Amino acid sequence: MSQITLNDRTFELMIPKAVIKQSVKDMAKKINDDFNGREIVVVGVLDGVFMILADLLKRLTLNLSVELIKLKSYEGMSSTGSIKKLLGLTQSLKDRHILLVEDIVDTGITLKYVLELIHSHQPASVSIATLLLKNDVFQDKFPIQYHGIAIPNKFVVGYGMDYDGQGRQLPDIYSATD
Repeated sequence: MSQITLNDRTFELMIPKAVIKQSVKDMAKKINDDFNGREIVVVGVLDGVFMILADLLKRLTLNLSVELIKLKSYEGMSSTGSIKKLLGLTQSLKDRHILLVEDIVDTGITLKYVLELIHSHQPASVSIATLLLKNDVFQDKFPIQYHGIAIPNKFVVGYGMDYDGQGRQLPDIYSATD
């Protein structure tokens, strides 16, 4: 589908599933190479991360465990500017190698919050992986070791990301039409 409608908004195809799949494959190879021989804790930030996290985990050949945290910072198509923690960490991260996985990084507000949370547990290292990166608004606020696709500052849905609760199940990524 080249266009979809969710609630009151129209979205057009931005990134087809084949490009997403290749991007995840490339990121997994780099992560496997970089962490070869080390055990890691993969921390995923719900809700949007579930699709990339599942696909990425299938390709990681490392000894790993998984932690999920749930945060909320968006209403509709806009960031609220504040973050609510709905589900937190359940295991110690002290002296462990952490791979933080996000679906998308835009302003960095959520990422800053999660990094502070993780660093409070005194990990051995923290690396960040994200499928999508909005360089225009993120502006290299933190080092992102693994990113799949740089995109313009547009609202996107699909592949785990939603618009008012709809569109997460879509295998492709769509951007809002203006």
